[in-house]
Amino acid sequence: MDTFEIRKAVPSDVPVILQFIKELAAFEKLQHEVVTTEALLSTYLFGEKKVASALVGELSGEAVGMALYFYSFSTFLARPGLYLEDLFIRPEFRSRGFGEMMIRELVKIAVEENCGRIEWAVLNWNERAIQFYKSLGAGMMKDWTTCRLTEKNWGDLLKG
Repeated sequence: MDTFEIRKAVPSDVPVILQFIKELAAFEKLQHEVVTTEALLSTYLFGEKKVASALVGELSGEAVGMALYFYSFSTFLARPGLYLEDLFIRPEFRSRGFGEMMIRELVKIAVEENCGRIEWAVLNWNERAIQFYKSLGAGMMKDWTTCRLTEKNWGDLLKG
């Protein structure tokens, strides 16, 4: 019988994490936005400037998914939060409960770290993911809109 296991990512996982990121970007039709490299992932997941962590989901030793996350802070709760940047299960392994297992593992981490919440974003057109998240009890933040500043926008702000 196949066994699904979740473990914390290690530096040797960087190539597969990068591959998952590229596969996720292709699914989301955002390949043109991927500029990450193995070196950058190594720096920010495992180096002195570590700012994020990842979990790898394996089916009988084969990496089939990942969850990449980092910590935020809620001033209202005065507690850290866990922000799920990417949850990805390869398409051929979906609908087998692996995504839910990954979320459950993140909840355990959030409890261990005394986090007050877990947050993430989902594309509005990804109805399958939205239904999956709702099935876990996640609330959709209807009164909130995601805002983003990128390097393209920083120029005028830095001039002032």
